[in-house]
Amino acid sequence: MPNMMLPPEERNLTPEQVESLDRRRDWGLTLQVIAGQFAVISTLLSLWAGQDLTYSPGWAHPMAYYMGIALTIVLVAGSVGTYLRRGTVRID
Repeated sequence: MPNMMLPPEERNLTPEQVESLDRRRDWGLTLQVIAGQFAVISTLLSLWAGQDLTYSPGWAHPMAYYMGIALTIVLVAGSVGTYLRRGTVRID
């Protein structure tokens, strides 16, 4: 008898499909962790980015560029990780 707590599309999966589903969700969690780490890094970079934008001449703003790259990584890795972890929570 299938587990009724699972969504209907996940009730009758083969063992290979379950492994694939677990692997997808593990990659999603990995990407969410990477996004969280880069969120901390971009928070620290924000302390220097304001000063960099104020005092650096012309287009020479490396800290602001690093912060922009870090925020892009946060948004991309976080959204892809959340998409990959869609579905019910695995209970270990």
